[in-house]
Amino acid sequence: MKKKILSLMLTAVLAMGLAVGCGPADNGQPADGTATTTDGGSDASTPAASTGKRVAVAMPTQSSERWINDGNNMKEKLEALGYEVDLQYAEDDVQAQVSQIENMIASGADCLVIAAVDSSALVNVEQQAKEADIPIIAYDRLLMDTDAVSYYATFDNKGVGTAIGKYIEEAKDLANTDETYTIEFFMGSPDDNNAVMLYNGLMEVLQPYLDNGTLVCKSGRTSFEDTCILRWSQETAQQNCENYLTGFYADEKLDICATAFDGFAYGCKAALEGAGYTVGKDWPLITGQDAELMATKNIIAGSQTMSIYKDTRLLADKCVTMVQAVLEGAEPEINDEEQYDNGKLVVPSYLCTPVAVDKDNYKEIIVDGGYYTEEQLAE
Repeated sequence: MKKKILSLMLTAVLAMGLAVGCGPADNGQPADGTATTTDGGSDASTPAASTGKRVAVAMPTQSSERWINDGNNMKEKLEALGYEVDLQYAEDDVQAQVSQIENMIASGADCLVIAAVDSSALVNVEQQAKEADIPIIAYDRLLMDTDAVSYYATFDNKGVGTAIGKYIEEAKDLANTDETYTIEFFMGSPDDNNAVMLYNGLMEVLQPYLDNGTLVCKSGRTSFEDTCILRWSQETAQQNCENYLTGFYADEKLDICATAFDGFAYGCKAALEGAGYTVGKDWPLITGQDAELMATKNIIAGSQTMSIYKDTRLLADKCVTMVQAVLEGAEPEINDEEQYDNGKLVVPSYLCTPVAVDKDNYKEIIVDGGYYTEEQLAE
């Protein structure tokens, strides 16, 4: 790996400490929803002296609020440390992301951070990076079938599924009830390893209730293969929900939409409204992930029940510390060396902890934590 020489100014910044774990955040986000600098770096208004190093960040899409925030957070924190940042979005176009990464390599990137559109399509370009001695950090989506990846920064993806499952279990008192509840599943993209892990965590909690009849899936679609939605498409989730409601719930209400993403929850909401469901009357429990601004507003309004809060500021902090360590030739903090086998190696990872939020706790976790303001949520 390339030897790195940091300037005295960067050393001073490091002395202030970037080693922020995935705990509560102190600083908030401005009204546009992008995150401000937290404890994870210097104030961007007083940037560090340039290190002469370039970090290339490849993000999947700007169609989801969370990826916009992820990219902005990381760019701000890396630039505050004196790195030049090349941030690009592929808009869920696999070939576009391949081309972007090829250009990043050709432009002299010293480190690559990749949140893949489809990691199976990146194997060759990742090999190019390895041959050019450019380290790769996988960001929130594991890079599969490659030995070119050095580290992985993510949330506990199986834990996300477990948290969603536990929320459903407790909200419906599944362990004690004599009631039967109908449920349909909307799981993540089949080309995203995180989606499989989320599904596994969810089903560890809910499968016993499907087996004993407490939960009934009238469509019969309970396997990952039957419930996964390519590219996390909101439109497909809506179509699936519309089809389920028409085909299986003409004479009986759907009680639970177990979705793996806020975008899926929006799609289910639209389908339910179209089928005549009413919030506060016959509206089902709807889960989600990412606690997007719109999702949080929907939780307040009652049209979404819960979401998994994943503070992207904290994930960006952790990834930045990994970049820093890699460029210094040091070892970053790791808390998992077992779960994330990509087919070529078990990737050393740092897992942040997901938190379930609903109408009862969103103020304490999201507003008091500075992620969104009351004003943003009232708009």
